[in-house]
Amino acid sequence: MNSRVVVAVDSFKGSIDAAQAAARIAAGWRSARPGDDLVLRPMADGGEGTVSAFAAAVDGSSLMPVTVRGPEGHDIDSSWLLLPDGTGVVELASTSGIELLGERRAPFDADTFGFGQAIAAALAQGVRRLALGIGSSSSTDGGVGLLTALGGRFLDGDGRQVRPGLRGVPDVVEVDFTHLAPLPPEGVVVLSDVRNPLLGAMGAAAIFGPQKGLAEGEIGAADQALAHLAPLLPADPETGGAGAAGGSGFALLAWGAELVPGAPEVARLIGLGEAIAGADHVITGEGSFDAQSAQGKVPGFVAHQAVDAGVTVALIAGRITDDADVSAFSATRSLTALAGGAEAAMSDPARWLEVAGSELAAQQEG
Repeated sequence: MNSRVVVAVDSFKGSIDAAQAAARIAAGWRSARPGDDLVLRPMADGGEGTVSAFAAAVDGSSLMPVTVRGPEGHDIDSSWLLLPDGTGVVELASTSGIELLGERRAPFDADTFGFGQAIAAALAQGVRRLALGIGSSSSTDGGVGLLTALGGRFLDGDGRQVRPGLRGVPDVVEVDFTHLAPLPPEGVVVLSDVRNPLLGAMGAAAIFGPQKGLAEGEIGAADQALAHLAPLLPADPETGGAGAAGGSGFALLAWGAELVPGAPEVARLIGLGEAIAGADHVITGEGSFDAQSAQGKVPGFVAHQAVDAGVTVALIAGRITDDADVSAFSATRSLTALAGGAEAAMSDPARWLEVAGSELAAQQEG
């Protein structure tokens, strides 16, 4: 008897995006069970691959090319996505993301101006609503760059625009939103799995600064710079998610956006619930499944949806750590285990995803 299988995986960060990963798993499954109906719903939580996940899952969506100023100050080619209902999907990762810096980090100079430019392009196209993914940021600029691109002015004591990036944040004396772009008619949702506040021991600088290149001795100064900025913007720095993307969450709150958990909102927009309701099996996964994965990450969310619908759910991950809770899954596959090591799995993830898909399908045959 043929089955209907929903593949709803996140990107395997650093190796393969969600859409490609879902396609490879489906190819593996079909090799063992060619008669089954595979429904691909690649997922994201607001980070790298958010646009490609929507593009693969939503029929009739259109990629809209845009050239923006990247985090190093050079023009880069990117794109945002227009959904059939008039929603624009823009991700920070492909405009101001850390992967655009390569191995080099620029903790004081990288900024979010390019992200703001892409948002402005979507607004100029006339989108009715925006969904913004803010994962994988390269900077800790408090969102000054993105708001500048949207028409805000951040001025020093001489009335001049401050320097880009974290370097200019301590110099802000006046914020002028007179010409700030208005929100689209149906508002803006910000997709993020980060609930950190802007400031303090759990804030943007302390928690995420080191991965962006901030040395231990620089974190305090970065936090002080953000604390200097905080009272100048109309938002609460204690709001959960204000510290996401180096303070971009805080800036978007000040613009009037709503911060929401990424995975549920993506699922709603791509119709994941409806797909699971009609499925016999669900496959989910991500690059590293660990003790935190059940708390707001894509696999935990998808597993919860499947269990609630009475559908069996399997997990494929690049690696599965010893402390991970896999009790919700009927079966699991680790690419690291299948390939015989992390390096082998990372060097050819498409191959091992197909193997994992094939094995899970064969398991269904008895």
